[in-house]
Amino acid sequence: MKQWIAVSLLVACASAQAQQIGGALLTLSATGEVKAVNDQAHAMLTVEEQHADLAQASSAVNQKMKLAQEAVKRADPGAQLQTRGYYTYPVYAPDQPNRKRQQTAWRVGQTLEIITGNLSALPQTVAAAQRFAGLSHLYFGLSDAAARKLDEERIANTYRQLQQRLTATLKAMGKKLEDATIETIDLDNPQIVAPQAFSVAQAKSARNAEMDVAEPVFEAGETTLSMNAVARVRVK
Repeated sequence: MKQWIAVSLLVACASAQAQQIGGALLTLSATGEVKAVNDQAHAMLTVEEQHADLAQASSAVNQKMKLAQEAVKRADPGAQLQTRGYYTYPVYAPDQPNRKRQQTAWRVGQTLEIITGNLSALPQTVAAAQRFAGLSHLYFGLSDAAARKLDEERIANTYRQLQQRLTATLKAMGKKLEDATIETIDLDNPQIVAPQAFSVAQAKSARNAEMDVAEPVFEAGETTLSMNAVARVRVK
């Protein structure tokens, strides 16, 4: 008699649990991640001169920037070039007690940005430009086309991860995929892992413009994109 009562209680509890699961509203989350090799480089080259005469300092910068541009165009005809940040400011002697600061020179500079997808020629391109300008910064990333493709892969991967988690959860509940209806999906907090970057101490232009510069070594690295998905699922 006691065994019959115990079995009856188990059946009743299982039936009650099934009714609770049958009306459940699940909240599931999943994360998708994709990677791609960087196919584009951004380099910043800076020319800077200091001279007591403003005209001479400006002329030197203008000439070296022109030579740097020509060198880049010869090494990589397809590169995009854009000049940035032309600056001119006075240089003063160190402070001395009871004496007015004296201007000693003028400092003039300009930056050239290079954007290129020709990564195999990048060491040669940079070395050619370094005869006239200092490499101040370099980082790698994805071109627009590669970024769009990787974003599509990220969305597909995230949704696939969500489906796998939903299938596993329903299996644990004793339900099938057709027993569930996805009510909402939020694609949340897309993350971009910073591409590989090189920060280089700003250097002055080469003293001897005819001096060859050894080619640097660069590794483009890869970019990682991730995305979180949160879904609300109604279970029959």
